[in-house]
Formats: sequence, structure tokens, C-alpha cells
Amino acid sequence: MEAHIRRIALVTGGGDAPGLNAAIRAVVLAASRLGWECHGIRDGFNGLLAPAQCLDEPVMALTVQSVHGIGHLGGTILGSTNRGNPMRYPVRQDDGTVSERDRGGELVDLFRQRGLDALVMIGGDGSMAIADGLHRRGLRVVGVPKTIDNDLDRTQQTFGFDSAVAFATECVDRLHTTADSQHRILVVETMGRYAGWIALHAGMAGGAHAILLPEIPFDIDVVADAVRRRDALGWRHSIVVAAEGAHPLDSGRVVLEAAGTGRAERLGGIGAWVEARLAAATGKDCRSVVLGHLLRGGPPSAFDRIVAARFGAAAVRTLAAGESGVMVTLAGQAIATVPLAEVAGRTRHVPLDCDTVRTARELGICLGDRAPAGAGR
Repeated sequence: MEAHIRRIALVTGGGDAPGLNAAIRAVVLAASRLGWECHGIRDGFNGLLAPAQCLDEPVMALTVQSVHGIGHLGGTILGSTNRGNPMRYPVRQDDGTVSERDRGGELVDLFRQRGLDALVMIGGDGSMAIADGLHRRGLRVVGVPKTIDNDLDRTQQTFGFDSAVAFATECVDRLHTTADSQHRILVVETMGRYAGWIALHAGMAGGAHAILLPEIPFDIDVVADAVRRRDALGWRHSIVVAAEGAHPLDSGRVVLEAAGTGRAERLGGIGAWVEARLAAATGKDCRSVVLGHLLRGGPPSAFDRIVAARFGAAAVRTLAAGESGVMVTLAGQAIATVPLAEVAGRTRHVPLDCDTVRTARELGICLGDRAPAGAGR
């Protein structure tokens, strides 16, 4: 049963991630086989709520021809934003101040005026919260999970994560050689505001000697001790991988920009913080590298292309079956669905008792706490 769907909309929201175009392509190809029209809303929901701000056509027709050859490309042909939440939409007043306004009901009306029967919302935790809100206002919605941070709840993995980890690992690999040549400490700052999945996996894969996660507040003296143990054994370089949300025991995260109207707080700078303190504590030459948005760019990995395609096709399949208010998920090797209400507003943190953390400790990798750890190679 196709639930009388004839026209659907696609939105890519939040931060960009490798695999978005593969997901768009899959939705369009699968929907076209059912005879549905597909339309892409530009720059999150701004194509409907602020069309004058869009440099291109605010709502673009998506055909089999228009998505030809985009599956391997990074970014998103629709554009994206993390500052256009329709339930908390920023509105500039005459005096220059900015306030928030709930435009969710207006957005649902705009969908209906355009004859759009359903929405495929491709995004992370914030986008899934928006999708849930629109579903509660009567819009037919299916969510598709993406985020490089892998912090979206109720799915085993999001697309974008594998690509980000692969690139971060390559960077750590390259830094080993220069750190070894110069007998330096190199601190690598990755993305990961509230969950340390990228830092943990890239640090493990890249052979880091210390990994600092938001989930484990660290003691800088413990990290310095790990460096000294390596020096005593003749291993004169050390690699520290730190998620941007990692923070020491006695202070909070390093915030570059506080949360404001329509935007989340901006974190960063922990790499430089750790660099300065390790240099002072050990007397060694220490440098930091911020990978930042390099992790969002570039082509998706084979894994992310396949998962994004599976998610996109599953979203169409789910709508055709008459479901709404759900997110497609990866459950083991299978695709399943979960209610958006069980995803919205929740963050999937790295479990402190998970096998990957346990393995890191068993390999002697320092996690910044007082748990026993060896020198690590």
C-alpha cells in the first residue's frame, strides 16, 4: 500500500557528512519506481521558510537524471544548515536583536500548499527532533540517520562515521612518522562534541598512545605520566587523540562560541590546551593538529555509500507501507525502524564498559583516567 503518496520532499539538515548524496540518490531512484515525484528543499527548511536566502531554486525537482552520478560525491546537492530549526526559527527584529519563533505549523501548511505528501528527513539528532515535531503536527515523516559523530541513538551506526574515521586514521598514520622523526608529542583534535566515537575508533585504528573522550574526564598528569613511561622505554614520540568535547576533571569543555538563538554552542581548542600542558609537564616539544571540518569533506567510503543507499531505499519502502513518525536504523545486518520519539533529544555516548574501551585499556592506551594502563606501542 502506497498510502496515496504522489509527491515527497527531501531535506538534508545539520552538518554535512559523506554519504548524503548517496542517500538522496537512493530515495529518488526508489521513489521513481513507484511513480512518485521527488522535490529537494534547499538549505534545510530555508527553501520554504526563507526562500529569498537561497542562491539556487529554493525547491528543486529531483529526477532520475538529476541524481545521476552523485552517489560517490561528498557534501549534499541540496545544501544544509544547522541554524534553521523551524520550531525555534531565528527572526531578526527591527532593533537588530534576534528572537525565536515556532514556525512548525506554518511549515506543515507550506508542504500542503505545494502538494507534498511526505518528508524524508536526512540528518542527525537535531534533525530527528525536528522530524518528530513535524510528525506531531500532522506531516508524514520518515527519518534517515546521518552524522559523522555516530551519536544518534537507536541505530548501530550512522553513515558518515566510517568515512570520517578512515580519514582521521590516515592523518594519525601520517603524524606518527613526523612525531617519531622529531621525538615530539603530537595532539590530534577530532570532532565529537558530546560523544567520542571518532576519537576512540581513529585513535585505536591509528595506534594512538592516549585517547581523550568526552565520556571520560581526564587528568593531564595521567597523560603526562604515560608519555614519560614511553620515553623511559625508548619510545620517544607520543600521539594523543582528543575529541573536541574532551575535558579535564577540574574544568568544563573548551567553548569557542556559546549557544545562541538558533544555534548550538561551538566547541574547540582542547588540542591546544592539551598541547600546552603536556609541553610544560614533560619538557618535550609538543604540537597540536585540528582535523575539524576535514572530517566532513571528501567522498564517502564504500561502507557509507552502501548504508546510505540502504537507508534511502528503506525510507521509501517505509512510506509506501503507510508508516510515519519513524527513523530507519541499522540493526546488526538488517534495516529496521524505530519511533522518532525514541530518538529525538537523545545522544548515543560511548559506553564506558564497551569492548572497544576495554580493548584500548588492555592494549595499554591511556584514556586519561587512573585505570591501570601500560606504556603501549
